[in-house]
Amino acid sequence: MPPSRLDGLYRSLLLTKFFCKGWGKPENIERLFEFRKIISNRAACSQLIPRDYPVEITREEVQSDCKIIEGKFITPLEIYMPGLVPDVAQQAHFQVVLPLKWNDERYKPICIHLAGTGDHYFWKRRNMIAKPLLKEANLGAIILENPFYGLRKPKEQRASSLQNVSDIFVMGGCLVLESLVLLNWCERNGLGPLGITGLSMGGHMASLAATNWPKPLVLVPCLSWSTASSVFTEGVMSHSINWDVLETQYFADGNFRERLSKMVTVVDDAFVAGKQFIQNFNQSVEELRQDIDEAKDLVCGAATVDVNLSVIREATPEVTDEEQKSRQQQEESKQLKSRIHINRTNALNLSEPLLEKLLSNVRCELTQEEIDELNMKIHLALKRHNEEHQSEAGQPGEKLILEVKSESAKPTEAEGGGAVELAPAPAISVGSKILQYISWRSASSTSEGEKRVPIDTTKQRWWEREALQFMRGMMDECTHLKNFSVPYDTSLIIAVCAKDDAYIPREGCTSLEDIWPGAEIRYLDAGHVSAYVLHQKLFRSCIIEAFERAKKKWVPVSDGLRQEVNGMATTTPDQQPSK
Repeated sequence: MPPSRLDGLYRSLLLTKFFCKGWGKPENIERLFEFRKIISNRAACSQLIPRDYPVEITREEVQSDCKIIEGKFITPLEIYMPGLVPDVAQQAHFQVVLPLKWNDERYKPICIHLAGTGDHYFWKRRNMIAKPLLKEANLGAIILENPFYGLRKPKEQRASSLQNVSDIFVMGGCLVLESLVLLNWCERNGLGPLGITGLSMGGHMASLAATNWPKPLVLVPCLSWSTASSVFTEGVMSHSINWDVLETQYFADGNFRERLSKMVTVVDDAFVAGKQFIQNFNQSVEELRQDIDEAKDLVCGAATVDVNLSVIREATPEVTDEEQKSRQQQEESKQLKSRIHINRTNALNLSEPLLEKLLSNVRCELTQEEIDELNMKIHLALKRHNEEHQSEAGQPGEKLILEVKSESAKPTEAEGGGAVELAPAPAISVGSKILQYISWRSASSTSEGEKRVPIDTTKQRWWEREALQFMRGMMDECTHLKNFSVPYDTSLIIAVCAKDDAYIPREGCTSLEDIWPGAEIRYLDAGHVSAYVLHQKLFRSCIIEAFERAKKKWVPVSDGLRQEVNGMATTTPDQQPSK
């Protein structure tokens, strides 16, 4: 279904911009990448937080309908990664909402509620979801203040607009470890079964935190998905990012391109830089793989000296045959000026392994990552060419078309005249043939029967920049659930998603069902904003239902048959009841 227009309209009304100060310090990002490898492993991460981690209770209040407890503690991320968390965010503040009396002393359910984007302080979650759950199901709540929000917001930060991309990874690292602190605190105080939930960004943070709890845990992520990368590169939120600052910093500081970009991996193939470029190809990427596997003529002949990418003009349909012929003759003389060579000088800045493959004279196959890289770099080259020749290419009815050629000798001037000719090329190499598989030919040079799909490079689109590919890699590296452990008991997971969500695009991203076998995913016929406004009751009902599952499966039923609340017995994942 199409993305919700309401989502786009709502986001356009918000004037705030994200990441106005850039990516953050390269050395801090590198530290976060390394620490991600620890907190994405449940066995390692759960050992970081002692069961008796110090928590200070600062206030207790009994109201007419509930008991309110407030507390704070030092965020563990500051202990393990000193200097990354701003001073004001180092104290984690939380509020607990408990019933005046539990209906069953063996069943004291409590759920941690993490904040979505813009959800500062406690009042919104307390009144919209915590107290209604208390009234409907006698279910307690812990409301944790996000780093960079509310009491933990740096003075120089405007509203919810994080200043650096690295801030969101600091926020995530804090929330994962702080959730473990609170879950341990609940166990020490005899509360359980335990759960965690959140809306939008809070839902994804809840998912990350749940992967690291080594016992059964209710998880209800609402309006989130398997990765945050599509949010910041494809969804409506991406239009609120200061891409000019990010791109400038990315190319100005060699640390990003030369070191950090090699530390990240795009998990899903569908949303890579140059997505629009690939979508217009006459075959899918999978079909391309099959073509390369099956094409016997990829056994190379003699290696060519060079592989050239020539940019030529496509004649408009309105011109006559004579005019078209005249124009083509003029263009042939101009092609020498617009060639982009893929050779040992590496003008396209290709990675060394890919360059070696393209210039080799042995049978080879491009990996998906190499196909993506080549498409992206060719597209960037065409974009640069377009910018350099904007005055020439801006004529109405003209497009720049990419054509792949190979040659073994430089052009020489024919005797007795000014015509320029190319020396005959020998059998082309495997690199040339692979390039032909993933490139487009102009109408004048395409053989009859071939499908011709011209590439319009006159549009300058921000998502075609290399910085966006780095953003996607960073987000996948630190937030993709494939990079984290699978929750202890996936039967306690109920995820709620909006079919028309323009904030959280799902197309091309690995589904939650594939990452978490046994989890249940429910879909709403709504967009992100309308689901948040109209379906709070449904979110609550899913939380209640998930806790009922936990009660049946894990709450002690008698002295003789006991399945410990919170998995406090010595049950291991292999000893879990069958799902």
